Amino acid sequence: MSSGSSAPLNSRQVQANADAQLNAAYEAAVAARAAFDYSSSVLDASKGSSSDSMQVSDPVSYTHRIQRPGSIQPHGATIVVKESDFMLLSMSANLFELLDAPGNSPSQMAGIGMDARQLFTASSATHLEKAIQCKDLGIVNPIAVFSAASGKPHFAILHRVDVGLVIDLEPVHASATSPSQAGALASHKLASDAISRLQALPGGDVRALCDSVVEEVRSLTGYDRVMIYKFHDDEHGEVVAESVRSDLEPFFGLHYPATDTPQAARALFVKNRVRMIADCDVPNVPMLQDQGLKQAVNLSKSTLRGVLQCHKDYMHNMGSRASLVMAVVVNESTKASTESRERKLWGLCVCHHVTPRVVLYPLRSACAFLMQVFGLQLNAEMDKAAQQQEKEMLRTQTLLCDMLQRDAPIGIVTQSPSIMDLLKCDGAGLWYGGRYWPVGVAPNEDQVRRVVSWMMDAHSDSTGLSTDCLADAGCPVAGELEKTVCGLAACRITDKDYLLWFRGPTEKTVNWAGAAHSTNIDDPTKMNPRKSFATFLEVVRGKSLPWEDRELDAIHSLQLILRGSFQDIEDADTKTMLHMRLQQLRLRNMGELSTVANEMVRLMETAGTPIFAVTASGVVSAWNAKVAELTGVSFADAMGRHLLTELVAEESQGDVERLLSRAMQGMEEDNVEIALRTRREGATSDRVIMVVNTCASRDVNEQIVGVCCVGQDITQHKQVLDKYTRCEGDYSMIVHSPNPLIPPIFGTDEFGRVTEFNPNMCTLSGLTKDIALGKMLVGEVFGMEAALLRLQDEEVRVNFEIVLNRAIDGHESINQPFAFYARDSSLQRVRLNVSPRRDSQGAITGVFCFMQHVSAELESVLRLQMAAQEASEARGKELAYLRKEIANPLDGIRCSTSFLARTELSDDQSQLVATMSACENQLRTVVQEGELEAIEKGAPRLVETQFSLTQLINTVVSQTMLQAEKLNLRVAQNMAPSIKNLVVSGDPVRLAQGLSIFAQYAVRLTPRGYVEIGADIGDEATGRYVFKVTYTGEPLARELTQELFAQDDVFHQNTDALGLSVARRLVKSLNGTLSYQTEPNKGFSFNVEQPLVLVH
Repeated sequence: MSSGSSAPLNSRQVQANADAQLNAAYEAAVAARAAFDYSSSVLDASKGSSSDSMQVSDPVSYTHRIQRPGSIQPHGATIVVKESDFMLLSMSANLFELLDAPGNSPSQMAGIGMDARQLFTASSATHLEKAIQCKDLGIVNPIAVFSAASGKPHFAILHRVDVGLVIDLEPVHASATSPSQAGALASHKLASDAISRLQALPGGDVRALCDSVVEEVRSLTGYDRVMIYKFHDDEHGEVVAESVRSDLEPFFGLHYPATDTPQAARALFVKNRVRMIADCDVPNVPMLQDQGLKQAVNLSKSTLRGVLQCHKDYMHNMGSRASLVMAVVVNESTKASTESRERKLWGLCVCHHVTPRVVLYPLRSACAFLMQVFGLQLNAEMDKAAQQQEKEMLRTQTLLCDMLQRDAPIGIVTQSPSIMDLLKCDGAGLWYGGRYWPVGVAPNEDQVRRVVSWMMDAHSDSTGLSTDCLADAGCPVAGELEKTVCGLAACRITDKDYLLWFRGPTEKTVNWAGAAHSTNIDDPTKMNPRKSFATFLEVVRGKSLPWEDRELDAIHSLQLILRGSFQDIEDADTKTMLHMRLQQLRLRNMGELSTVANEMVRLMETAGTPIFAVTASGVVSAWNAKVAELTGVSFADAMGRHLLTELVAEESQGDVERLLSRAMQGMEEDNVEIALRTRREGATSDRVIMVVNTCASRDVNEQIVGVCCVGQDITQHKQVLDKYTRCEGDYSMIVHSPNPLIPPIFGTDEFGRVTEFNPNMCTLSGLTKDIALGKMLVGEVFGMEAALLRLQDEEVRVNFEIVLNRAIDGHESINQPFAFYARDSSLQRVRLNVSPRRDSQGAITGVFCFMQHVSAELESVLRLQMAAQEASEARGKELAYLRKEIANPLDGIRCSTSFLARTELSDDQSQLVATMSACENQLRTVVQEGELEAIEKGAPRLVETQFSLTQLINTVVSQTMLQAEKLNLRVAQNMAPSIKNLVVSGDPVRLAQGLSIFAQYAVRLTPRGYVEIGADIGDEATGRYVFKVTYTGEPLARELTQELFAQDDVFHQNTDALGLSVARRLVKSLNGTLSYQTEPNKGFSFNVEQPLVLVH
């Protein structure tokens, strides 16, 4: 499939040329003291043209200007030294002023050529000398140093360049320069809470993820405005999330031309992911350098690199004095092998402030780490979205094939789904046999005839065409279609027949999502966000959104399926062929499912890790060789035994019971520690301790019929860990034992330097203890290119830092995937347990880590289990998020009803307010954490209070009315006159919760007629009242009736059964009785007889 001319092979290079051309136009205008017309210059640069007043600049020279500006920002100072002897090669002109040093005193400052260590105190010079011994200087930044002349503290941030060592000096307050704040690991701790909140978000919502990130960054840094700025496939940018001060104009939803973020700047962000501008209104400070240096020093990675004037103008025009920009980097593709993935700049996190602002390096580093975590989550979300899109495309392709055999050929455009559903478009069409079938927004038949003729003439050697600009592609009808159709994707299905997809102009699909604004700008020639948005619309005028690679792949795949099928579509053989293809697809899916099932059974039987399973009643149904070996209980002996009472150690029975119960509800758990009894001869303990993951076993109807547990034996590891973390006297002997049962172990102090590296860790890694001790664990021992033990990829590194920070904060992480290359270049895949190390007083003194080898069989089992768990975990996270976020609206409802209750109201109004309050109390009770589990155990939290019986029935009726109205049902209240004014004592929330469940069932079972909710006194002597929900519809299904009166304690996954389980258990917990009966001449009724104490 060929591309139109609007999709060049090297769009980034073309864009780099446009960036250079735009900058040349700006500099020419400045030199001539003329106005710079931003909009027209962007349009000229985007089209690759140049006006008479424009000079075409070499992109290489432009990039050189950005990387080697010859100046820095004045809030700090920069020196460049030889790494071997610290001889000063270059320095910023403000160096002596910043250090309060007398620059004209030869005895103290010799300038260029002097030993730069003389600028600092002796201890500071020692710290610098020690720091440069690290290959990766990023792990030791920032280094606290003090001026030799004034004693004032500074953060020194080091990096290497071709001529030596660049040291950026940033002034800090004395309280911010303690040794505990040195190094990357300590810096990243500043963002630990934000990272935890980010990771707790439910999956599947990139918008919520971006919104959370901007709020977290703004909270951490205090900037007036924080935005997430996403780069699209055509290189232009869009603000997709924003947190902004309430009195500032929002930019959310604005799109920007690609030239607003030059390619040279983007390339820098991939290497140096943080860029701070402290004040754009102050001039840069020039760099002074040794005459022997042939060119300006490369300041690409300098935290103080000077700012180009055009960028200062842009910031000034948008009302911003300071900024902080951080890169969001993700994987280039979604290949299965993470080792082959390249990294690309997905977007930027952009912070702006209306006044000068400096954020110290540790906090900048913490925010950059937060962006790395954000990037990992984006990767996961994009992978999931891509997989889901591929599934939807495959499903649509299969349905289209099915349509061909039933309604060929026009069914693929006249039926649902149609070819429009295959990918995102505004219209589509089928050109077949000289006839045309359009759907959606599409050209007319005459226009399509000319489009097809043009494709056959101009692209005769291609099987299709894709373009986002018909005019640039040379289409003869582009002018006629420019207001409705600009983009075209077409595939040839015979020599003369085509499938076509159409997209409208981009300006119609770009929506302004911010506040209303005026299009009048004081000076339309100046650069600012509003003008950038307007210019962007001009740049994309006549273009559609570009076609994505996966969309073109889907078209090509459909083309292969359909090719040849249109030759004689009415021919019976062809129809048979299509039917066979469809049947083959179905059979292949069934075959894949069977293959996975068989593979799962084989892996369970042969895996080198303990795996066992139980039925819904808790009886062992699977018991593999490894768990038999560990426990001494054979397969034959274990089968048919009750796991909980016969095989689980007493101290773990509560945990295992909870695990199995939750798994039977579909709530699977990971990394739960349990103990099984053992009868193995020679065992040193009567317990086998393992970490297990649970997985619900389902039948062909997706009903849960049992639970499978995949474990990892940690008996020996647990003994070592307990002794080590408690600092018992014999831990050293155990840790340093070469016994193969002792796992690979390493540990650090609170600053991240290695303090333990046991013999088995040396054997596994190939690294000797004397080399590892004293080095930074992250960066020097484990890291990327310069480390002794290279981690598999960036994702592993980021997750490693996260668990280390959690341990320093007092949290344990177990069974974490970890992969690194040993010294012999072999890839080691292990599971990592990380715990805080404490002294005798309980203070955290470091981190303790041990590794568990993971067999290939276990990895396969875990991957299969993970696939089954994803949906359940997503639902669990979403529930936790909703539970948290619903609290504020509930508080608002409570506040409003409380306020209304204190005002003068009529009786009817007072009744409505009381009903609102009762519903709010019920909802607050239902969403509290652990609610379902407490009901399941028969111990829901009960709150006894006084309430009106009439108000109780009103509350239940109010929860039923809306659904009943949708079905044209009548809901009636039937209160016995003798109890209308009674006030009783009990739990009105739980009683209303149970009755409302029955009322909802009644509404669903009633296609026509009415639902009646009422109450009467049952036995006045015993204080029992009868509550009845009567309906005129159909009876409960037999299996639901059985659930209503079930005696077992199992919760069912089916939502209908689950609702009845909840209602039944609530009635039981309130000491009530439940019945379901036929009502003569009415229908059926749910009846609850409930003891209540009469108040008056």
